[in-house]
Amino acid sequence: MQWAPLDADHAAMNALPEMHPVAGSPGLRVADVMHWGLVSCSADAQLDDVAALMTDECVHCVVVLDGSPPDASLWGVVSDLDLVAAASVRPLADQEAGGSAMRPAVTIGPAESLEAAARVMTRAGVAHLVVVDPVERRPVGVLSTLDLAGALASTV
Repeated sequence: MQWAPLDADHAAMNALPEMHPVAGSPGLRVADVMHWGLVSCSADAQLDDVAALMTDECVHCVVVLDGSPPDASLWGVVSDLDLVAAASVRPLADQEAGGSAMRPAVTIGPAESLEAAARVMTRAGVAHLVVVDPVERRPVGVLSTLDLAGALASTV
């Protein structure tokens, strides 16, 4: 199995007309503000375990992998909001990450600009992008809207 490449919509999103730069972030790239490394689970992980993992690791999303590393493939992302929605339907212990994960995961490369990341997030309606190494095509981290907000706050 392979890690998911940059999603097909990514190129189209970057071809959109230029947006105003993300204020205060000239020259900053995804790699400058992202969280390196992954908090991940398997597609068959119970959502109560995913919730505990988010709490233990103080993160707002978990990357869902199909299979075991190094042959695992990128499956999707379960966010804290996905857990809240799932809990409103039935107990989290009765649900699996693969059933609640946003699929496919929306991805971006570490060398992309924060403007490109903001455009991808806005168009896809997501708060988390899985950052994928463009050569190895493996996830290397996550960029969140909070990371972008931090970049904006530190440059004001």
